[in-house]
Amino acid sequence: MPKFDYSLHYAELDLRAHPELYRVGVGEQGVLLVQPYKSELLPHWRFATPELARESSEFIYGMFLAYLRAGEFVGADMARKFLQMGFTRARRYANHRGGKKYDGPVPDDRKGQSGAHGRAELPRSPEDPVKAESARIFKAKWDEAEANEQYAALKKAHKAQYG
Repeated sequence: MPKFDYSLHYAELDLRAHPELYRVGVGEQGVLLVQPYKSELLPHWRFATPELARESSEFIYGMFLAYLRAGEFVGADMARKFLQMGFTRARRYANHRGGKKYDGPVPDDRKGQSGAHGRAELPRSPEDPVKAESARIFKAKWDEAEANEQYAALKKAHKAQYG
């Protein structure tokens, strides 16, 4: 699978107008880069409490469905990535008090990219049950998005057409 292209200047690109430039990549790659979807989704992304996670995941899932109705695969995939990120970030905070998973700063040439980048993982804290519940809420909506047949068909078509 082609990797997400981090070399593009996403702040200057409108991927709604140029979906051919979008690559799905792996996991959450590009979730905080791809415009205009980042600006449409990020203000609604919250996971601090189960109540916020429920409201956020339902709103973002609604946007996922709206993007599908509009035939916007890139928007639907970005909404799916925000649901996934809600799960992974809530799990990180459930496992690591303060959310810091790795020792030391992200290397300058890796900012905006997920991963350890050679840093050691910090020991886990006792699980935070509030964040664990937030993670469960986001995971359910993420699974619902992944199981959507229209999403799967648009994803397959996008990959066939653009790589």
